[in-house]
This record gives sequence, structure tokens and C-alpha cells, in this order.
Amino acid sequence: RTCLKPDIGCFLLFDGGFSGLVIINFSAQAAMELYSNYLLNMGMSKSDLASSYTADEVSNVMGELMNQVVGDFTGKVHRELHTHITQNQPKMLVLNKQVMLSVDANLDQPEARRVTFYTGANNIFYLELAIDKTEFVKLYDFAPQEVPDPDALIAQAHLQAAEPAPAPAASSSDTDDLLRSLGM
Repeated sequence: RTCLKPDIGCFLLFDGGFSGLVIINFSAQAAMELYSNYLLNMGMSKSDLASSYTADEVSNVMGELMNQVVGDFTGKVHRELHTHITQNQPKMLVLNKQVMLSVDANLDQPEARRVTFYTGANNIFYLELAIDKTEFVKLYDFAPQEVPDPDALIAQAHLQAAEPAPAPAASSSDTDDLLRSLGM
């Protein structure tokens, strides 16, 4: 059990090798700083940015950032622990009161962790993780998979597309004889 707190609360459920709930609570100042810096670094002008943390655009950007963070986490879990986790789309709420959330799952030993983060301008936000106590036991030795390089994958796809298609195999004489006997 954990909670969404003002000013913006984001939550996301994940399921698979283990299940849980991730929540990020942003103050209005932290959300606006992260939103502004993200979009300004993407090339948007300051005049095109939303002026209030209650704007849908701010929530959408914060949801995208949360999706990237949790996506990176699930990718690392898949590569390093060889287990699979799926996640839903983050949900964002602009709040003026605290909202309690709990995962409706059979958790034998629920655990919750809270981590505090500070932005460049010392605005604070929190990440909370609620999961069942999980211990990973290695049944056999395996090496963690490397992070795929998108540029290398694109180059490989271009090389495969540029290769000429293999020539059709020469017909066997039995096939030719059959076709001739049928008048073809």
C-alpha cells in the first residue's frame, strides 16, 4: 500500500517474474522544471511550453519520462536476470489531496521502498516501489545480455535489405519431366 501525493502523482503497474506498483510524486515546481528542461532540450521554444503544472501537456510529458525510466528498469531485469516483466502505460493525476493505492494481488510479504530525488534547482520528487519480497535464485550460470545498439541494428537491417535475393534453385529433372508430360 502506497499513495499518490500532490501536486502530480504518477503510477504504473508491472507484472511478470514479479509484480509491483511504481509511483512517482512530483511537486508542482519539480514537475515544471523537468517538463521545461526536457522540452527545451528537445528544441522547443520557451513560448510553446505550458505555463501551469495542471496542463495536460505537463502530465503527458511526465508520463513519458516515467515510461522511459520503468522501461529501462524492465529491460535491465530482462537482460541481467533473464526474467520477463510487462508494464502498463503510466497514469498521471493532478492532485490536491493524497490518494491511497494498493495492488490487488496475493502478496505474501509486501515491501515498499521510497527514494528521494532532487532536480538541478533542488526541487524534490519521490519514487515509491511496492512489490512482494522477491529473491532471485540462479538455477544455472548465464551471462547477462548486452544492451542492444540501435545504430548497429539499423545498419544490419540495411545490409540485409541490400543483399540480392538468392536465385531460385534449379528444377530437378523429375519435376521437369512431370510438367512436360502434363503439357506445360
